[in-house]
Amino acid sequence: MEKLRKRDIVIIGSGASGGAVMWNLAKHNYDVLCLEQGDWIDPKTYATNSEDWQFLQKTKWSVSPNVRKLPVDYQINEENSEINVLMYNAVGGSTIHWTAHAPRFHPSDFRVKTLDGVADDWPITYFDLEKYYDLNDIMMGCSGINGDPANPRRSTRPMKPLPLGKDGEMLAKAFDNLGWHWWPSDSYVNSRNYNNRGACNNCGPIALNCTKGARASTDITYIPEAQELGAEIRTNCTVNSIVIDNIGRAKGVKYFDTNGNEYFQPANAVILACNGIGTPRILLNSKPGGLANSSGLVGKNLMFHPYAGVQGVFPQLKGKAYMGPLANIIMSQEFYETNNKNSFKRGYSFQINRSNGPALTAINFTRWGENHHKDFSRRFGNILGLGIIGDDLPEEINCVEIDNNITDRHGIPSVKINYRLSENSKNLLLHGVQSAKKLLKSAGAVEIFETPHLKEAGWHLMGTTKMGNDPVNSVVNKYGQTHDIDNLFVVDGSVFVTAGAVNPTPTIQAFALWASQHIIDHRQDLKS
Repeated sequence: MEKLRKRDIVIIGSGASGGAVMWNLAKHNYDVLCLEQGDWIDPKTYATNSEDWQFLQKTKWSVSPNVRKLPVDYQINEENSEINVLMYNAVGGSTIHWTAHAPRFHPSDFRVKTLDGVADDWPITYFDLEKYYDLNDIMMGCSGINGDPANPRRSTRPMKPLPLGKDGEMLAKAFDNLGWHWWPSDSYVNSRNYNNRGACNNCGPIALNCTKGARASTDITYIPEAQELGAEIRTNCTVNSIVIDNIGRAKGVKYFDTNGNEYFQPANAVILACNGIGTPRILLNSKPGGLANSSGLVGKNLMFHPYAGVQGVFPQLKGKAYMGPLANIIMSQEFYETNNKNSFKRGYSFQINRSNGPALTAINFTRWGENHHKDFSRRFGNILGLGIIGDDLPEEINCVEIDNNITDRHGIPSVKINYRLSENSKNLLLHGVQSAKKLLKSAGAVEIFETPHLKEAGWHLMGTTKMGNDPVNSVVNKYGQTHDIDNLFVVDGSVFVTAGAVNPTPTIQAFALWASQHIIDHRQDLKS
């Protein structure tokens, strides 16, 4: 095994959090190396550059590693999970493969124990992260508008919001008629040219791959700037374990290259940024019983976000409802906060979804046989949906554990996911479906389709290295530093105490900037 030159800090993972930390530390003259399991992705190879893009997005470009089965992936045992894991290994991580919907957590999401008597409070507040949310909006490029009554006042976004379109305006009017909250979505999709990246041209159902750079991902935002500042990213590096010295401090990591050669990369500190599945996998594989696991909570309290969907057919849209970003029109947080009249705690958001492309419309929304063409003509481009994203309260039984029966190409054990929907989540989704049907009918839908629970919804991976002040019931402190090892940090969504009811990426990135700033301000000892 070859030993390499020692670095100040090694970051594992280059996605939402890894890219942000890499940039912030490099800006402050740390000798930073980022190890990425995947490779650079050329946008010219995105599925949307091919005529069979819809087929590719369900195969080679699937969001599920169990479907696409690329060499850089590891298979996941999901037989005991009601939600399937979706993630991507590449420079940019899963930001290569996302809609870039970018709402923030509410202040209440950090205080659910105090306010609602469930789960635990975070050891930090929304306002601790606020300036890092703002910084991340600048770095990623946020399109949006001030004045949302459901959220705190905030600084002006770098860009105006994406156009609502006739479809968005139609549903906004329906929300108004019911007296329900709605607001233009915050999006990390450019509404104008920004930082040498083009504006969204509403080219159609791009789903998860934009070839113009209009949709932000860390491979085109944080990481190039970090490289200019002197940081290094090393691709096709599969980390096997974190190595601890004889006094209990991290001294580096072991990893394999593409050819199976093993290396030891020494460092003054190690930062994990591998998401709520990959981070506990490395910690649990690093030593028997798990590294940084004196609490026994590494891998526990896995949260996704339970999703449901309701779609309506609107002939008045004249086949144009597929034009524009998929899920970045408007959102409603009418049912976000706890209402004691409901049979559940916390709540959910509505995200407005545009139509699918022709192939998925034919598969999902038409009958096969003599009426197929008639159904397709009536429904293609005329479907608008409400995605219901529910708060996912943590439970220790929902967890990630090592599965020694499944290994990756280097023989590293994979993971088994144990996850079930709680009664709270079931009641929440049922309420959301009924509310969505009411909204779509009031907007004039002539047909309604329901998906009461979307199993392919494991986009948001949170909670498996819980943050807290007490080492007995948490894995990391409020700066992502593990309680057991003072130079081992976690900065991804696995530190989340609760899940909120919105996409977590802006909060993940804000926390990553907060945590890395603490290192910059207080850990000069990590510089060689």
